[in-house]
Amino acid sequence: MRFAFIHAADLHVDSPLRGLDAYEGAPVERLRGATRQALVALVDLAIDERVALVLLAGDIYDGDWADFRTGLFFREQMLRLARAGIRVFVVKGNHDAESQITRQLPEVEGVHVFSSMKSETVDLPELGAAVHGRSFPNRAVPEDLVPLYPDPLPGRFNIGLLHTSLTGREGHDPYAPTTPDALAAKGYDYFALGHVHAREVVREASPRIVFPGNLQGRNARETGPKGCELVVVEHGAITSAQFVALDVVRWHRVSLDAGGLAGVEALARRFRELGASLAAEARDRLHAVRVVVEGESPLHRVEAEQPGTIAAAIQAAAQDIDGADVWIETVRLALRSPMDRGAVAQRDDAVGEVVRLVDALSADDESMRAWVLAQLDELGPLPASLADADPRSLDPASIRALLGDAEATVLAQLASEAPGGDDR
Repeated sequence: MRFAFIHAADLHVDSPLRGLDAYEGAPVERLRGATRQALVALVDLAIDERVALVLLAGDIYDGDWADFRTGLFFREQMLRLARAGIRVFVVKGNHDAESQITRQLPEVEGVHVFSSMKSETVDLPELGAAVHGRSFPNRAVPEDLVPLYPDPLPGRFNIGLLHTSLTGREGHDPYAPTTPDALAAKGYDYFALGHVHAREVVREASPRIVFPGNLQGRNARETGPKGCELVVVEHGAITSAQFVALDVVRWHRVSLDAGGLAGVEALARRFRELGASLAAEARDRLHAVRVVVEGESPLHRVEAEQPGTIAAAIQAAAQDIDGADVWIETVRLALRSPMDRGAVAQRDDAVGEVVRLVDALSADDESMRAWVLAQLDELGPLPASLADADPRSLDPASIRALLGDAEATVLAQLASEAPGGDDR
């Protein structure tokens, strides 16, 4: 007996991408529609591959719907699967837990949402398979759910559907914690996990344990290909398991070494080469790129004298990439000045005083952070759209980079104000 199934998770349909309006020229509609288009691609794949089952391991939604349109769109896609004879199994996770979604729509025949009150098993004798699962009743589930999962059915390919953080993953709340050993001891053949947005094959076999990652990256922290697992089972054993990319917007975070580059044209040329290689791997997607320009370069001074020069050069370079759809989400600078800091620090003027102050602040991580926080106290909380750039969340290296930018700006200003001279 042979059948195929798709395992996906963390669809976050209509996830609100806050702050996009702050980006001039951002492809806002394409970005906001990406989660829907990725789900359509998932359904298309299931129909084209004639799979028997689609397993969705939680967080279908990002929280309660703003209106019924989100639920109706998802229901429409489930109807497409049902009409193709494909059964769907869903567990609810922390974002779409029983307590989170208040609006209700008629159920779709052939779509089974596991109970949040108890663990369940659905036997599929026509496939020689069984699916076990349990939904989250509330957003926070601190207990291990695995001991409550049913025993495997004899003579079946047993699949466990579970939303969990396992032993913990960076950036993800510790919900339904458990261990790979506990999953293995259950005696199932495959554990379809959700919650972690980065794809991870936790265990290759006996059982195969997989986080497929989210279906569509939603910001610059969710980089790389996103999609689902396509698994083929023959005579009760996995014969094929592959990742299929379904994202319509692919996020990248790239480092651009400006070491030794004196002009923006050389920097732009370097980015064009890098950007072309990124886009070549998937030309049918929008590539959203966060660029970090780093290294010791005279461009440090160029940017200080005319802020925005480097970002504009990168954006112009993106326009020049032929046959690729590239949008620069942001350009961040981690440049260092090639000046002789020791010599400049000896100067008995404002320039030397600035360099000595930055060196003193940078000497100790804790003191540097305390000084930065003290300067921020009067500003109050940043808008939600700038949370990713909040200096309070930065590591010491990032804070030093910001101090370097501030130093360059002050030195450039001092040089421009000095009668007939500068510090170059």
